[in-house]
Amino acid sequence: MMIRIVFNVAAESGGALSVLNDFYEICKRDEDNEYIFVLSKPNLQGSKNVKIIKLPWIKKSWFHRLFFDHFVAPLIIKKNKADEVISLQNTIIPYIKIPQSVLVHNALPFSQYRFSLLENRVLWVYQNVLSRIIFKSIKRADRVIVQTEWMKRKCIQKLNINPNKIQVMRPEINIQVEKTYSQSNNSLVTFFYPASCATFKNHKIIIDACKKLKEEEILNFEVIFTISGRENKHASNLYSSVLENDIPVRFAGEISRDEVLEYFTKSILLFPSYIETVGLPLVEAKRFGTPILASSSEYAEEVLKDYNNVRFFNPFKSDELLELMKRKILN
Repeated sequence: MMIRIVFNVAAESGGALSVLNDFYEICKRDEDNEYIFVLSKPNLQGSKNVKIIKLPWIKKSWFHRLFFDHFVAPLIIKKNKADEVISLQNTIIPYIKIPQSVLVHNALPFSQYRFSLLENRVLWVYQNVLSRIIFKSIKRADRVIVQTEWMKRKCIQKLNINPNKIQVMRPEINIQVEKTYSQSNNSLVTFFYPASCATFKNHKIIIDACKKLKEEEILNFEVIFTISGRENKHASNLYSSVLENDIPVRFAGEISRDEVLEYFTKSILLFPSYIETVGLPLVEAKRFGTPILASSSEYAEEVLKDYNNVRFFNPFKSDELLELMKRKILN
């Protein structure tokens, strides 16, 4: 029996939390080995072969996170006499000599779209500062895990590393499909976009398309966002734009996973994000046969390559999205 320590102190919500939950389920089934999960806030339950260590103080500041990475994490590894470390947080743990695997699921360092310091300071830091730590971790890790072939290609091209070192592990989608998509008899066409309010999620292009639909007096539709409009300044600006233009966009706020899956059975999925590793809602919506209007990006074209009920659009051209939405509404 091997003792493997799994680090994911960054995960709290969204895609990172989904990655953590999926990997946790995989580890629970591997009863021949022991796993110790080191987390910040997520509530996972221990089992016969899985132990949970929660350290919420890590989230207090970047200083706390750095202190943890450089001092606390190596001590946890030494104390538990680990045989292997698995990092689900894009970077390896420094100063240790046992084998390490790292899951790289942050697409920002590999994106062709580059944020300027004035446009978004946090995302600029990710692309120009934290990316160097991620690249160094990829080079030093004994094994690199990615979720898509396009991410594997990017790692090889950018860092010139041995392809055999990189393993593609597609996300497991553990959902029971009891009801597939069915077009509603309601005259109101519903579009649904489950995403956080990060700038690259690109809610703005949907709002721009909706404004043009209103100009053409097409109003028998509704768009549902899973943000509240109060998360940050960007979200507040989106909310204000919807109010000022009086367009049928509803800010539903965070909803449960069951509610998200229910929407896949009765609405059209919009997915204009231009930076993703996988785009989990795309994978999930496929299972329900949901109609999808998606960004013509590498991640989406790979995930949806075998799916017929999808149309792609340039994520920087609202006129393309406008035409696709119009066809769905007037069909």
